[in-house]
Amino acid sequence: MAQLLIELFSEEIPARMQQGAARDLERMASERLKAAGLTYEALTTFAGPRRLTLVVEGLPAATPDREEELKGPRTSAPEQALEGFLRKTGLTKGQLSERDGVWFAVVSEKGRPTADLVAEMVDGIVRGFPWPKSMRWGSGTLRWIRPLKRIIALFDGAVVPFDIDGIVSGDTTEGHRFMGSGQSFAVKDFADYRAKLEKHFVLLDVVDRKLRILEGAQKACSAKGLALVDDDGLLDEVAGLAEWPTPILGDMDPQFLTLPPEVIRLSMKVHQKYFAVRDPATHGLAPHFVVVANVEATDGGAALSAGNSRVLSARLDDARFFWDEDLKTGFDAWSKKLEGVTFHAKLGTLAERVDRIAALAREIAPLVGADPDQAEAAAKLAKADLSSGMVGEFPELQGVMGGYYARAFNHPEAVADAVRDHYKPQGPADSVPTAPLTVAVALADKLDTLVGFFAIDEKPTGSKDPFALRRAALGVIRLVLENDARAPLKSVLVDAVFGLTNVSRTLDVLHRFDDGGVSTSGVGSSSDLISENVVGLHLVRGGADLAKPVQVAADLLAFFADRLKVLLRDQGKRHDLVDAVFALGDDDLVRIVRRVEALDAFLATEDGANLLAGYKRASNILKAEEKKGPVPEGMVRTGLPGQPEAETTLAFATAAAATAVDAALETEDFAAAMRALSLLRAPVDAFFTGVMVNSDVAEERDNRLKLLGQVRAVMGRVADFGQIAG
Repeated sequence: MAQLLIELFSEEIPARMQQGAARDLERMASERLKAAGLTYEALTTFAGPRRLTLVVEGLPAATPDREEELKGPRTSAPEQALEGFLRKTGLTKGQLSERDGVWFAVVSEKGRPTADLVAEMVDGIVRGFPWPKSMRWGSGTLRWIRPLKRIIALFDGAVVPFDIDGIVSGDTTEGHRFMGSGQSFAVKDFADYRAKLEKHFVLLDVVDRKLRILEGAQKACSAKGLALVDDDGLLDEVAGLAEWPTPILGDMDPQFLTLPPEVIRLSMKVHQKYFAVRDPATHGLAPHFVVVANVEATDGGAALSAGNSRVLSARLDDARFFWDEDLKTGFDAWSKKLEGVTFHAKLGTLAERVDRIAALAREIAPLVGADPDQAEAAAKLAKADLSSGMVGEFPELQGVMGGYYARAFNHPEAVADAVRDHYKPQGPADSVPTAPLTVAVALADKLDTLVGFFAIDEKPTGSKDPFALRRAALGVIRLVLENDARAPLKSVLVDAVFGLTNVSRTLDVLHRFDDGGVSTSGVGSSSDLISENVVGLHLVRGGADLAKPVQVAADLLAFFADRLKVLLRDQGKRHDLVDAVFALGDDDLVRIVRRVEALDAFLATEDGANLLAGYKRASNILKAEEKKGPVPEGMVRTGLPGQPEAETTLAFATAAAATAVDAALETEDFAAAMRALSLLRAPVDAFFTGVMVNSDVAEERDNRLKLLGQVRAVMGRVADFGQIAG
């Protein structure tokens, strides 16, 4: 078994594209080798600033011989069909065999030397490589991310000869651009290749480059009693910028520490690719930075440090200018600017969106224990920093800078925190705010986004979610659940929908929403409703057409159910349990999740599994009867002559369970409700074992159908067991 080594050596590859290129190279090589019938023991790819490398271990010297039987036309088919089949297979009619009135051909193919396939494979990979951006150079037609200079192609220690647009394969490569010898050198195999690259100051593996950066940076910091500020994203990037990374500790003018630390860190990271450094004694940033050079300087990096310090000072001077100018401007001017910024053509300006968020935050505040006045005030400030100079320069600091400016202008701490954190959580790994005021504003912000885009029919479809509505819905769910917020989702959604129209909703809206209706009749005789059409919400004089608002709220509730399924599924919960609980019409997410958790635990027991089977049997009997006509309802009679004991026992057990379940649900003790249901397991089993439901005596049959209906109804108070699989 042999080794294949491929290196594609070029000018600098952007760091952000390197790891994607390594994955693409692995995929393309694997697909082509498998398509050729070649097996291998291991396939590994590496990506760095100037090279992509592929090494495949355990390849055979040649592809295996292959023999394939092809089915042809029927023997009675026209002569033209047979001729076409012969051309396809390259055989004559005498080489075909006939079976069951059909022509068959056996095509044999001798194995090919692996080296020949390697040449074709590399040519196909290079010409079809999916770079996000590529270029041509010179007079050739080949496209690559940067001009391609060399190709190593070694199979079993020998060069695989080929050329791609004049670039001839060989066994030579180059070391570090500055620290290497300046001469190309030959390699024999992967071990020799890797060792010689390191000798010429090139670390092939990105893992080795990251380790060198971390160890060097931590050592430089600890020598001065400092600590490195971890930044995995920056580490990934700088590991793709240097072949021989050398961390150097630099000094920063201490006066810049008066700027917010997020500004300093972002300026270092975005503009200069520097790591920030903190002082363990103060837990704040230290007046230092770590720059990763691509050379080992003879002066220990002193000149590099000084030069980078000057560049950083210029960058931070710009940041300080924005900070000082913003402090001269203030929230009123920024809020005024939002009137000229369109949020969405169908949803108005950012200023209008702020007004909606403020009104909604005021409604939500009492539900989460926040002060309504402060919630409205914080919401009115929340988006103002989008007009500031600092956020214009660093969009990543939206919200963060608003919090700093709110403190600078002497707004209450709780308001400043709400402005800072109202975008949270922005992803599954992001933290969830717990301050009531922040929760109110964060919920209002996300709900306004969801309601607005659902109202204009810009819903997520398939994998497309351009407005990040799925993330917003998960954010709402996490805010509610992790803060144990008892917010009635239906009411809040309807408030948000009507907030788009600047028209107060009537009390009749929620009544009809709870009933599941989508009536279009008027809700009153108030004559001050003006005829208009705002984002699909149709208002008419003398009454309101509520079909659209109610439908938007209903669609959003279903959307939340889907997102909750995703969240609970990631936690190991079954999605059908969410459907079973949502079917009850509850809109309290905290209560829904608690009920799902209790139901999940109950169904994991033997009583739960058997009772579910009994429920489905009872439900199937009732459904069959419903197809014939109305199913008897009413009180179940006991003590009838000849009535089986199992029937009487189930009747009393059902009545007792109904009382216990109602009491448990009243106090939201869902575990107790499940325990009450578990007591039905034995009576239900005994009933189906010893009682014939479809009795020839009509009175007995009706009584037993009523009893099954009551069993279904009692269980249905806890969840719709009909939607549970199993």
